[in-house]
Amino acid sequence: MSASAFSLSAIFPSDAFSVTQGEPVIGGLHDKELAHFFCPHCTSWMFTRPAAIEAIVNVRPTMFDNAAWFVPFIETYTSEKLPWATTPAMHRFEQFPPFELYESLTQEYAAHTSEIDSR
Repeated sequence: MSASAFSLSAIFPSDAFSVTQGEPVIGGLHDKELAHFFCPHCTSWMFTRPAAIEAIVNVRPTMFDNAAWFVPFIETYTSEKLPWATTPAMHRFEQFPPFELYESLTQEYAAHTSEIDSR
């Protein structure tokens, strides 16, 4: 759905996210488990609300006014990547990480960003 070599995601707590202007529409892959929201004017994919994990919103970093702070931490679906497409991600998975790793990956990411913020 990104029409690119990459499909970037930034996960935020649902209560830290709000649409401040406009009314996004559901589009892309119509799946009752994943509500993909798009701009109704340009049809850019903006964010996803996964039904199974209501506590998070998956935001497209291309929507940020300034994405310079965003560095990939986890790369998923490397089984489908183009051979020349690389990222500086610290972790790589052929598909999504096993669910039992999510908590430790989240804790590691929090520690990693705290370290960066303290510099």
